[in-house]
Amino acid sequence: MTRTVPEAVGNAGDGVHPTRADLRSALADLRAHGEISTISREVHWNRELGTVSRVALQHNAGGLVFENITGYPRPEARCGRVATNLLASHRRMAILLGLDPDTPYPQLVQHVLEFNGKRLSPVVVGTGPVKDHVVTGRDVDLTELPVPHWHHLDGGRYINTFGAVVTRDPDDGVMNVGVYRGMIVGRDKIAMLMVPSQHWGRHWAKWTERGEPMPIACVYGWHPIMDILAGSPIPPGVCEYDVMGAYLGAPVPLVRCETVDLEVPASAEIVVEGHISPDPETYEWEGPFGEFTGYVSDVPKKRPAMAVSCLTYRDDPIFRGTLEGSLPGSSGENCYLSSVQRAGIAWETLERAGVPGIKQVYVHPVTNGTTIVVQIRKVHEGHAKMVAAALWSSNAALYRYKYVIVVDEDVDPGDYSAIDWAIAYRVQPGSDDIVMFPGSFGSPLDPSTPLADREVSRLGSGLWNRTLIDATRTFRYEPQEAWGGKNFPPTVVPAEEDLDLVLGRWDEYGID
Repeated sequence: MTRTVPEAVGNAGDGVHPTRADLRSALADLRAHGEISTISREVHWNRELGTVSRVALQHNAGGLVFENITGYPRPEARCGRVATNLLASHRRMAILLGLDPDTPYPQLVQHVLEFNGKRLSPVVVGTGPVKDHVVTGRDVDLTELPVPHWHHLDGGRYINTFGAVVTRDPDDGVMNVGVYRGMIVGRDKIAMLMVPSQHWGRHWAKWTERGEPMPIACVYGWHPIMDILAGSPIPPGVCEYDVMGAYLGAPVPLVRCETVDLEVPASAEIVVEGHISPDPETYEWEGPFGEFTGYVSDVPKKRPAMAVSCLTYRDDPIFRGTLEGSLPGSSGENCYLSSVQRAGIAWETLERAGVPGIKQVYVHPVTNGTTIVVQIRKVHEGHAKMVAAALWSSNAALYRYKYVIVVDEDVDPGDYSAIDWAIAYRVQPGSDDIVMFPGSFGSPLDPSTPLADREVSRLGSGLWNRTLIDATRTFRYEPQEAWGGKNFPPTVVPAEEDLDLVLGRWDEYGID
């Protein structure tokens, strides 16, 4: 729900002031911490820009702003800059969340766990910088934007990578802001991957049932809080603008779109408006695409297409996009976003389900949350199964939590060697330490899933077989005197008194 105020926002209270909540202020914050590189040398939008982004990820080179893109600016070009890689590290995420750059991972998770549950409604203002230029009808041409052809196997120029897609539930009027992929297929058309089980897919189903086209707006560039929350599974019925306001400590100033009944951030860089028709005759070929899994996702299919009716943008706009695809050693923005948000959302899910003893939840960026590690203080046998059951029954599990690994308090969930050690010596193959859960709803983008099980138009989602690995110490052994009366062998960690002695004399040993 939103409220209307005259032209200006007024006093928004403590926190980030609304006029600071945009992409440009975020870039300034990153630049102040040495986390932005501006590339002034000419770079081609066709594959070169995406490859530069990949190599930068491999070297943790910070966020990138390209300002000299082949063919842009030109007299008819409406945009000449591209910003990417802004969220591709926990350090940059901390800066953009308004935290100390060196905030430890567990504190980042606790931060999103807290603020995901808060709400601060947006305000509708009369106008804003995104209305500096308004283009409608035949004057709309998406190729006037420097949209990269990110990867050589992509089916085309993907304009929706980190674009925030705004739709509205026609029944209750609540808007959703999500991240869904889309490829330019014409001067004024964007073909999109529509998954019915996602929030906008539910909106789409309602508009289709009415036989009406669905209004849609795509926002390319605002404060990265939008990217973080639009790319996270906020509960149905909750508008992401409300959560963004809570994170920023100020209501999000919105302006009404020109041709659709939707609102977008007043200080956004670029907004594209239009409709998606339910008529299959309007569908366009989309794909393939280098997805967040690190693989080319699927085969091209005819999919719903957005017919663009309006383009608005601010003076000298910056196009916001991202190179998808997690690879060992070069995890991207979605990876780090998911690393923090998917852990926080999982923690909230476990608490809400009443699962006891949760000590830490960790998602390694390279998995995007497809694998999640939960550290518990084990209180009973079957405790790990409670963890998996709660996660797998949540809506957030659509693309995530395929593998759930549960470990004890003495195992660092952020250390893969510790996890491997726990699996090696606390897991018994053939027992219920490893549990398979077949035929669950799941990701249609997982390359290990047969194509027949990825038919979202027929199944509503992909189909997954999920796995729990219970890497905790069992309570089933009889206590043994040789184990100090405990029912699982102790580790070979030195005795505390021995360790105190050695550390107290360390300088005497002459060890460098």
